Amino acid sequence: MPYSIARSRDEAHLYLDLNPCACGSAGTDWDSGLASAEGELVTCYEGRCAACGAEREYLFGLPEREVTPTGYPTFGGAEPSELLDPGEWMWVADLTAGNVPEGPLSEGGERRQALSIARAAVEEVIKFVPPGQDEVPEEAFWSERGRAVRAAEPGRFRLDRLLVVRDTYRELAGA
Repeated sequence: MPYSIARSRDEAHLYLDLNPCACGSAGTDWDSGLASAEGELVTCYEGRCAACGAEREYLFGLPEREVTPTGYPTFGGAEPSELLDPGEWMWVADLTAGNVPEGPLSEGGERRQALSIARAAVEEVIKFVPPGQDEVPEEAFWSERGRAVRAAEPGRFRLDRLLVVRDTYRELAGA
């Protein structure tokens, strides 16, 4: 059974945060390590839900090439995500940018971190635009949340708009 690939620790943790326990809590202290599942080497995340105590486990495939962190956050390499579709990445960007704390833009501060997450999430959306195309294709959206975000405003997934939004977050973060 092929497992969806987590390209980096940051991507795996974001996915885990977006997929809470059956009780609704995302609060879990995760332990991770390599494991073998059905003869395949995987990354295993295990933990106990902080709210209800349920045991939780997720298995992710390993990327072909190790992703070297290039700053905060590093979600993945040049290829699109297998864990989150472009609508989910846009939802993350919107949620994060909508909750940027007030105050000065200090090195490593919460404001800079939030804007960096929003920028990186938009960069992940851009990875779904096929070479030579000018927008994310409809078939790239596989999740309920992702399809809902696209349906609300499909024009947001045009490459020209994505680049403007990404650059704006980059400028606001002072990067």
